[in-house]
Amino acid sequence: MSFAYLFERFPSAVQTFCYREAIAMHAVGMEPFVVSIRRPHDAPNLALPFDVHYLSNEETRPRVKVSFSVRMRTPSALRHRDRLRFEDAMELGPILKARGIQHVHAHFGGIAARAAWWLRRIHCIRYSYTGHANDIFCESGAAITNAMLAEDATFIATETDYAREWMERTHPAARGRVFRVFNGIEIAPQVRGVELRPPRIVSVGRLVEKKGFPDLLRACALLRGRGLEFGCDIVGGGPLDGTLRAMIGELGLGDCVVMHGPQPQSFVRELLAKARVFALAAQRDGDGGSDNLPTVIMEAMVASVPVVSTKVAGIPEMVDEGETGRLVAEHDPAALAEALAFFLTDGDLAARFGAKGRVRAAEKFSSANSATMLAQLLTSRAGVRAPATAIARDPKLQIPFWRRCFLR
Repeated sequence: MSFAYLFERFPSAVQTFCYREAIAMHAVGMEPFVVSIRRPHDAPNLALPFDVHYLSNEETRPRVKVSFSVRMRTPSALRHRDRLRFEDAMELGPILKARGIQHVHAHFGGIAARAAWWLRRIHCIRYSYTGHANDIFCESGAAITNAMLAEDATFIATETDYAREWMERTHPAARGRVFRVFNGIEIAPQVRGVELRPPRIVSVGRLVEKKGFPDLLRACALLRGRGLEFGCDIVGGGPLDGTLRAMIGELGLGDCVVMHGPQPQSFVRELLAKARVFALAAQRDGDGGSDNLPTVIMEAMVASVPVVSTKVAGIPEMVDEGETGRLVAEHDPAALAEALAFFLTDGDLAARFGAKGRVRAAEKFSSANSATMLAQLLTSRAGVRAPATAIARDPKLQIPFWRRCFLR
């Protein structure tokens, strides 16, 4: 096996990009060893082309014995403050070495990346990681800080150029080692249903501050005030559920806004197939966190649905203003309503924008393209030896021995 993937939970229904990438990486011939620290509580019903190795239950596993050499290489205070991730690395290191694996790629700059940091410190196994959104934009308070993760990583992948530039400004020690790799999505065959009447707005996401759902409801109230006929479907669960339901009543939107709660991907796909426009009123939350490259926008584009969203983080790298959708400033319900009306009042225009969006999604966000880009980083930057099957598909994965000798 060429390298190990390390996840906190795998596969998870709310992290579709993770299992898509792992499947695509397997498809390009890289044969990763997939490791999950915890077992998922929301595993999707899908057949994986590989096995997943799960670490032992962190609540019941016996305490590990720390040798003198490990104690000398690892600060005692850090070991105690980050005990679980230290124990993850102690358990996983011998397993990786038995398979000849010398590099780990983690997803999210959180639990998995911290376990990878300890792998490097204890077992000299190199690591890289993909940083997504709040995991890199906000500090978690963990003993292993974002700066420590960035400084010791062989390289860092981020979803957008916005995040890449932010990482290099925030962590100067990582400059030159941060690379943009878009999250990938499967470009499924085109499926468009009969559009519902009145035309529907669809929005999907966790019911949390950074998704901006209160602004979407205010925009719906403005649209209603203009006499427009429409419906709005909101899919997702979270702590703002009660607040949003109360707003719907206060704004008199009970007959046009439907909150569906958490739903499977199949339900979301059916909604998108019959929608006029997709909306995501993304914003920065009070802690400075935000979305970065929202997967739901990709899903809407693949479904040929035009997108209305905000100019937050990497969203402008997804939606081409005036081509595949409309972008407005965050916290501006009036502008959001105007952009939604642009599509609600002209179905032919919405269809043209949606068709361009699907083409753009295939060009920029296909899982195969993202997996190929990450595989090239793993070989060229981390010295991972690609299997012969992967090299046959992509000769760029063949890295001369002398180059591997000089890699970090």
